[in-house]
Amino acid sequence: RVKKLAAPHLVNSWTSIPHVTNHDEADITEMENFRNSLKDLYTGEKKKITPLAFITKALVATLKKFPTFNSSIDTIETGKMTLKKYFHIGIAVDTEHGLMVPKIRNADSKKIEDLSIELKDISEKCRNLKIDKKGFFGGSMTITSLGGIGGTFFTPIINPPEVAILGIGKIVERGKNLMLPLSLSYDHRVVNGADA
Repeated sequence: RVKKLAAPHLVNSWTSIPHVTNHDEADITEMENFRNSLKDLYTGEKKKITPLAFITKALVATLKKFPTFNSSIDTIETGKMTLKKYFHIGIAVDTEHGLMVPKIRNADSKKIEDLSIELKDISEKCRNLKIDKKGFFGGSMTITSLGGIGGTFFTPIINPPEVAILGIGKIVERGKNLMLPLSLSYDHRVVNGADA
């Protein structure tokens, strides 16, 4: 049922939005060293914080620097563009029922540890079909990750009315550095190549 509902949405996105995808890599060696060094102050146990929590925080900082990415375009009726003042990050969750994209609301005001907990929570709710459908609306931009499966670069499909989506590949070791493949698809009617 989820795939059946999503299919026309994906086809509409692909056929009506002029997608452009930029591919690049980010050196995340320092981030990973820091993430792996985090310990609970009381127990001394290692904290398990997903890299996606750090990527979400980095995306919010980028949306603040490049506000055009935090916009939406109403192509059906007026073609009106809306710049958003909130930071609700969509997270693509692969489930046996199909792909779902719930939003982490107000990601700008949450600590990395809280984001990590919420990411795990919404993923489980999606997989168990326990998430409220209101959680799927009003996003700023979406992150989709193939890192757990493998692969490097791909072309993520924009989730309208959003104007961009960030695809994350599998972390690769290159010498002593850890490189994260990034695939940024954007709506070329709204975002230009220089900003991307």
